Amino acid sequence: MATGTEPPATDPRPRGGGVHAPTRAAIRAPHLRTDRWWLAPAGTAAGLLAFVVYSTWRAFANADYYAAPYVSPFYSPCLAENCAPMRSGPNWEIVGGWWGLSPAILILIFPLGFRLTCYYYRKAYYRGFWASPPACAVAEPHKKYTGETRFPLVLQNVHRYFFYAALVVALILTYDTVLAFRDEHYAWGHMGLGTLVFLANIVLIWAYTLSCHSCRHIVGGKLKHFSRHPVRYRMWRWVGKLNARHMQLAWASLVSVALADFYVYLVASGAFDDPRLF
Repeated sequence: MATGTEPPATDPRPRGGGVHAPTRAAIRAPHLRTDRWWLAPAGTAAGLLAFVVYSTWRAFANADYYAAPYVSPFYSPCLAENCAPMRSGPNWEIVGGWWGLSPAILILIFPLGFRLTCYYYRKAYYRGFWASPPACAVAEPHKKYTGETRFPLVLQNVHRYFFYAALVVALILTYDTVLAFRDEHYAWGHMGLGTLVFLANIVLIWAYTLSCHSCRHIVGGKLKHFSRHPVRYRMWRWVGKLNARHMQLAWASLVSVALADFYVYLVASGAFDDPRLF
């Protein structure tokens, strides 16, 4: 008895893997969505691409990244000898004079590694650039899917280690924010517009870092009885609330760190004078 669900006798689809596998549903259309599902992945790809282009330009520029008392978050801490001298700033000349490239390349590895392996950013660039899948209920065009079990995607598992590096970077940027309460002559007790920019950025950086899934697991993972660990349970619930906003915090902190760098660039290049509030 025919039920109306059998595939047609002649299947017009090409044979192969993925959505064209013989065991998949016999649907001629690649998907049944009629809405503009492509807007979300396209917007994600455009936003991430814009940040990549901007950060690459600033990282290799090797100029206009320090205007007392502000230092760009892209160049902090400065690990090479060719860094601009920053009074009481994050000058850590760990790398010798042999390093001739921009010092930003040495430090950006850690925050970028943390973001690239972040669970949300994986979803973002998997959908935006690799179409894996491009949207909900839209099949991916790849013939075979191996997930994150093979090289290079298996390297995503180092995210938990990049989290510890991100904590160190956040602490250093906090120190830079404290230094922003000085004037251009390094006198304490002053605040400029740049100080507010740095304050907003560090709040978002910490919120994004602590909302990380790895942080949530470190705080409350492997506990069989929350009742025996009330402090960790409260911390786990607090991190969980942040984790629910992980996507928004990821984008907000990405924009804020770029704006903080751009603000320093404007002041250091002489295009803009930092207004003093007091």
